[in-house]
Amino acid sequence: MNRHTDRTRILLGIPVFNEERYLPTVLARVRRFARDILVVDDGSTDRTPALLAEHPVDVVRHQENRGYGRSMREMLRSAALDGYDWLVVMDCDEQHEPEAIPDFVEAIEEADAGTHPADVVSGSRYLADAADSDVPPADRRSINAEITAELNRRLGWRLTDAFCGFKAYRIEACRRLRLDVDGYDFPMQFWVQAASKGLAIREIPVKLIYNDPSRTFGGPLDEARTRRRIYQATLARELLRCREFLSTAALQGLGVSGRRTARFGTAILTSERRTGTTLA
Repeated sequence: MNRHTDRTRILLGIPVFNEERYLPTVLARVRRFARDILVVDDGSTDRTPALLAEHPVDVVRHQENRGYGRSMREMLRSAALDGYDWLVVMDCDEQHEPEAIPDFVEAIEEADAGTHPADVVSGSRYLADAADSDVPPADRRSINAEITAELNRRLGWRLTDAFCGFKAYRIEACRRLRLDVDGYDFPMQFWVQAASKGLAIREIPVKLIYNDPSRTFGGPLDEARTRRRIYQATLARELLRCREFLSTAALQGLGVSGRRTARFGTAILTSERRTGTTLA
């Protein structure tokens, strides 16, 4: 990492589960751009634990699979306990390019300098149309679009990709969140709490890569209708939990009314088209 990265104290976090196929290559590439790396091994049963031992990275290992959300919470907690200012999270299946890490570092520096405020820098696979972009599975794209549109309608944002896992999180801001979702529905809880606490969100473009369309979520989430219902249920539950700080529009159709507060009013989102450069 360059001197700016050292100054801002960034931790690079990678959640993994049975990633023996991709792990050595991804970690070799990541280490070109990141000094401090934390890998959360979510109960892998393949050679992932042995391969991790060959790399100079910190590891948190779950004895059994606990879910993406639990891994996210582990990384946020570890970053807070170890005094980092930011956590950058990316996947280990080669669908996130390590070469994009400097783009997030640049956005972090701009956020810290106040030139482009942000508490969360969120990658979007749909901000820029690249000729070499992959085509996502139809059900994933449709559910992403549907849930993203609902979040925008309820929270007054202009997100283009609510589900991209390539993100940077300002740790001090995330301390105000009370996150407890363990599964892939974690983003539903995160976005609602981010809005209720007034976190500033910035999207930057990342490449759309689906190199293995056969990869699955596992369990009931493999069925698209079930996945949609779970996402919608978590979203509705979190809206109700945070209703004191949300607008009436955010709660439409849930049978309750909300109260807009100054904190909610500070939540902003800026999107741009460019290329390259208490935690529970």
